Amino acid sequence: MSGPAISPRTRRYLSADALFALLRQRFETVQDPRKQSHLTFTLPDVLASGLAMFSLKDPSLLAYGERQDDPSLKNVFGIKSIPSDTQFREILDPIEADALNEAFADVFAELQRGGVLEQFR
Repeated sequence: MSGPAISPRTRRYLSADALFALLRQRFETVQDPRKQSHLTFTLPDVLASGLAMFSLKDPSLLAYGERQDDPSLKNVFGIKSIPSDTQFREILDPIEADALNEAFADVFAELQRGGVLEQFR
């Protein structure tokens, strides 16, 4: 069963690039509990790295880390540097999942507004 046709204008706002940019913008607002001096990785970079890892379906943090020089990480996800698997865990462990709810609620709202979710009713 095919879903409703989506106009080209709407598709632009529902493209992967647009949705990743929306998430990245929201990641910038998540409060970082670490001391701000001497940070090697910004919290938005670490969160975007997590999103990229799952979006790219890497089987592990180690496999994802091997993409260090992949230009799509910078272009699509806006990632400047990738933390190691240990750094990844240490940075993300103190972050409450609730802090990310708004980011994903925004994506859901865009999908709903674009009519994409109608086919799942």
